[in-house]
Amino acid sequence: MSRVVVVGGGFGGTAAAARLAKQGHQVTLVERLDRLGGAVGFVEREGYRWDAGPTSTALPAVVRDLFRKSGRPLERELELVPVEPMREHRFEDGTVLAMPSGSRSAQLEAVDATLGAGLGQQWVDHVHAFADTWDVLRRVYLERPWSPDHVDKASAALLHTRTTLQKVVTRTLKDERLREVALLPTRLDGHDPRNVPAWMGMWAYVEQNFGVWTVPGGMGRLAAAMTKRLGERKVEVLLGTSAVDLRVHAGRVVGVDTDRGSLDADVVVVAIDPRGLPVLAPHVSRTMPAIPPVLCHLGLSGDLPDLPHEVVLHGDPTLVVRTNGTAPAGGAAWTVLGRGRLSEDVTVALARRGIDVRRQIEVRVDRSPRDQVEELAGSAYGMLWQGRTTIDRKLAATPYAGVYGVGAHAAAGAGLPFVGLSAAVAAERIGPA
Repeated sequence: MSRVVVVGGGFGGTAAAARLAKQGHQVTLVERLDRLGGAVGFVEREGYRWDAGPTSTALPAVVRDLFRKSGRPLERELELVPVEPMREHRFEDGTVLAMPSGSRSAQLEAVDATLGAGLGQQWVDHVHAFADTWDVLRRVYLERPWSPDHVDKASAALLHTRTTLQKVVTRTLKDERLREVALLPTRLDGHDPRNVPAWMGMWAYVEQNFGVWTVPGGMGRLAAAMTKRLGERKVEVLLGTSAVDLRVHAGRVVGVDTDRGSLDADVVVVAIDPRGLPVLAPHVSRTMPAIPPVLCHLGLSGDLPDLPHEVVLHGDPTLVVRTNGTAPAGGAAWTVLGRGRLSEDVTVALARRGIDVRRQIEVRVDRSPRDQVEELAGSAYGMLWQGRTTIDRKLAATPYAGVYGVGAHAAAGAGLPFVGLSAAVAAERIGPA
């Protein structure tokens, strides 16, 4: 039985720990906070509750597979329901596009009806162009241990393409509003599309084909479900414990030093920003974290506009309103996310864009990018894309035997699907006890 230490109790760390414990390993997880979940959790004030991080997920099969492979199936723990529409886009010219979830034909009709005849076909053609990309990368990178020595040249060339997402979107989409829709996920994650590889556009294909899903009551409930799962799998969880560094001997990991003592280990799974561990920091010295957005959680009351799950107000700054929080009777809990040149208060910027709720605010919680990074000791958005070589700096495979990386800093991108897939790949590489 291998002694496994998982460093970090976010979704990636808990997913890896649950899988490895089910495979028969003796697993200890260390987490600096007093709870598990990382960016997946809740912010609560005076009866209002908001998701601290993601409010929905695409590719629900990743979460379902995690629960099935580690114990009871997801359906016996949590309900996943589709988000419809996927999101509502409001453009500066006044047009409003309610983008359907999980349907090519529905998206074609919606774009045609809102933005103009013929644009729907242009959009679905753009999205479908990523079908082969998704199929290839799913098999050689996202769902399997990646090694440039064990894949064909075409797949390796795809991953290291010089073509950027900005270039592909500009070439294939002639309507500026559609370009904004196509580039939104990348920009919301803090990246410049000019530095992001073209294949990351496959996310539009994933959302179109598999839909966007959420958990009633908030995605933060997933953290509680994972905490329960680790208990069932007899994972030793050390909360309030920070990893200080890894202990390496003759090129192989032998333990983890924490602020509460040392832990011996045959295998270590690093589910935090590797910059925080001196042994690994030199190997990511040329990288930068993606900066989180401005977040403003609003507890509201009174007469409010009826908004769908997510509303995107395009422009600079781009504002995103997420309405899925829980609130006392007669109230509502919204989260406003801001990206771009936000030179005024978020609620003022929101009012200028036609959604004025300043008089309805009962509770307000502001979380700056710095606040979020300090809370998690790193960015939940992972590593900043700085060109095609960034993929080689993501430490899913580390320079030391027995050390594996998972989470947003090691995966292709941030978000539950990428992070969950990275945990599954790490568990496959480590193998059964």
